[in-house]
Amino acid sequence: MESFWNLERKNHKEFDSLEDSIETEICIIGAGLTGLLTAYYLSKEGKKVVVLEKDRICSHTSVGTTGKVTSQHGIIYKYLKESQGKDFAKKYFEANQRAIENMKKIIADENIKCDFEEKSAYVYTQSEKDLQKIKDEVKVSKDIGIEAEFVNSIDLPFDVLGAIEFKNQAQFHPLKYAYGLSEAIEKNDGKIFENSKVVDVVKKDEEYIVQTENGEVNTKFVIVATRYPIITFPGYYFIKMYQSTSYAMIFDVGPNFNTNGMFINSENPQNSFRSVEYNGKNLLLAVGYDHKTGSEIIGNPYEYLKSRVRKIFPNAEEIKRWCAEDCISLDKIPYIGDFSKVMDNVYVATGFNKWGITSSNVAANIIKDKILNIENKYEDIFRSSRLEIIKNKDEAMNMLKESAEGIVVKRLKTVSTPTCTHLGCKLSWNEIEQTWDCLCHGSRFTKEGEVIETPAIENLEDN
Repeated sequence: MESFWNLERKNHKEFDSLEDSIETEICIIGAGLTGLLTAYYLSKEGKKVVVLEKDRICSHTSVGTTGKVTSQHGIIYKYLKESQGKDFAKKYFEANQRAIENMKKIIADENIKCDFEEKSAYVYTQSEKDLQKIKDEVKVSKDIGIEAEFVNSIDLPFDVLGAIEFKNQAQFHPLKYAYGLSEAIEKNDGKIFENSKVVDVVKKDEEYIVQTENGEVNTKFVIVATRYPIITFPGYYFIKMYQSTSYAMIFDVGPNFNTNGMFINSENPQNSFRSVEYNGKNLLLAVGYDHKTGSEIIGNPYEYLKSRVRKIFPNAEEIKRWCAEDCISLDKIPYIGDFSKVMDNVYVATGFNKWGITSSNVAANIIKDKILNIENKYEDIFRSSRLEIIKNKDEAMNMLKESAEGIVVKRLKTVSTPTCTHLGCKLSWNEIEQTWDCLCHGSRFTKEGEVIETPAIENLEDN
C-alpha cells in the first residue's frame, strides 16, 4: 500500500534508467533522503555524482516516514549520557539539531516548497510508571544544553501526566523535499537514474564497478545509502542491527482540527501523531504498532491504530494506510562512515532507529566531509566500524544464530518453505501486508516472490 506522501509523485517527472556504461567520481546507491542529500552536498562542491535507485526516488523508508524534523528521538539523552557519557550525548544532540538548521538553509537556498513548519516536539506519558522517565530526560536534556521543558498538557484532546517539550523543531512533506533536492542535484550537473537496481559492486584496480541490471558505473567512491546495506561481506551489518516495521494511517478528524506540535508517547505500544495539511484541510497522521520485521503479528495493526484514534476523535474517517521499515542498531546509534576497513572509498549510512530525517542530513555531511578530507566533529560518535554488541547481546546472539542457520539452509536447501535470497533465513507470511518477510534481516517479498525491501537483491524465483 502506497503512503500518503506518494500522492505528490504525479506532479513530478520519472528519471531515466541506466542502460549504458558510464564513468563518474562518486556513485551513490539509493535515492532516499540520505542518498539525495549526499549527492546534493557533493554536487554543490563540484563533484561528479551519479545516484542509482532501484525504484523511484524516495520510494521506501523516506516516503513512509512521519516527516518529523526533530532532534528529539524519543527518550534517548539519559540513555546516551549513561551509556556513552555527557559529551557524547551533547554531540549527538548538536549533530541532529544542526541538521534541522541545515535543512532550513537548503529549503531557503533552493526555494523548495515542502510544507516546512516549525513546531515543538513532545514525548508524553499517560503512565505513572513513565512519569519519572520524562522528568529525568528533561533534567539530562537541560544539562547538555537542550532547550527542553517539562509540561503538564499537550495540544491534543486527551490528558497526559507529563511531557518533555523540545522547541525549534519542524515537520514537512518528505517527497516534496526530495524532488526539490533532485532538481538542485541536476542543476549542479549530478545524474539520477531510477529503475536501476544495483546487483553487484566489484573492485577493479583502484576503482569500483557498480553493476545494475542493464548498465554499470565506473567510479572511485561508492556510497551505500540503501537503508539496509546490500553488500553483506565485509561490513557484517547483519550482526549489528535488525529491521522494524511500523504502521501509519491518515485520518480526517473534523473541520476544526489543528495542533501546534508533534507528539509521541514514551510507553509501549508507542503512538506518534502530527497534523498534515492537504487541500486546505488539516488531517491527522497516526503511526505505531512497530514490531521486528518477520515476527508474529498479534492482531491487526491498522485496526489497533484506528481504534486508538477513534478514542480521541470518535468521528475520524480513514483516508490512507501504509507501513514502513527502519533499521535498528543494537546501541541506538546510527552507523555512518567507512563501510569496512578493507574497502577503501566505500561509505555507508544505516541504522537510523526510526529517526532518519535528521540522521540523513548528519550522514550526508559526515560522508561529504570524508570524501573532501575535511574533519567532521561528529564523525567519531557515529563510527560505522564499531561492534558493541554487548549493549544488546541477547538480540545480537539471536541474529548470529538466525544468520548461521539461514546460511546452512541456503546451502543445503533443507526446507520447503520460502527462504530469503539474502542469507537463506526462513520467511514468514505477513497476512496483513500479503508479503513474505524475513525475521533475520528484514527483507520482504511480494506474494509472487519479487523482492520489495533490502538487503535481499534477488527475487525468490531467482534464488
